[in-house]
Amino acid sequence: MRNDEQWWRQPLHRLSDKQWEALCDGCGLCCLNKMEDIDTGEVYFSRVACKLLDIKTGRCRDYPCRQQHVPDCLSLREMKRHEYSWLPPTCAYRLRAEGKNLPPWHYLICGDRQEVHRRYRSVQHFALSEADGHAIDDHLLYRLEDILGEGDQEP
Repeated sequence: MRNDEQWWRQPLHRLSDKQWEALCDGCGLCCLNKMEDIDTGEVYFSRVACKLLDIKTGRCRDYPCRQQHVPDCLSLREMKRHEYSWLPPTCAYRLRAEGKNLPPWHYLICGDRQEVHRRYRSVQHFALSEADGHAIDDHLLYRLEDILGEGDQEP
């Protein structure tokens, strides 16, 4: 896959499996535990990440078998369009589902897989692992942007 082909601009349903997997920037934000307000439907992220997430890399430790270990792990490829609101607002899958462009720090745009971490757009700098016994209720975030910031931060 060559970057100058800009295959990522295609609608999600047209992506091959290889392209689909390549769209992930490794931020790990989708692996943060979330809670939904039953009255408002608003989704709140926590600082507590799935036990399978390697916080340093932003990648799942057992991606092929993740749903065997974590049955409620999201299968993004099977999600309905309205379910993408459960993903972080900076997620490439959510952005593309909404018809938006990838951010400038996404590796498909800038060519550097570490830029997402240098720009503080990943779990690397703030997440805690549920494997360490952290309670989600104790680490809820009012808004994910409270941690990530509203715009692009310089490294």
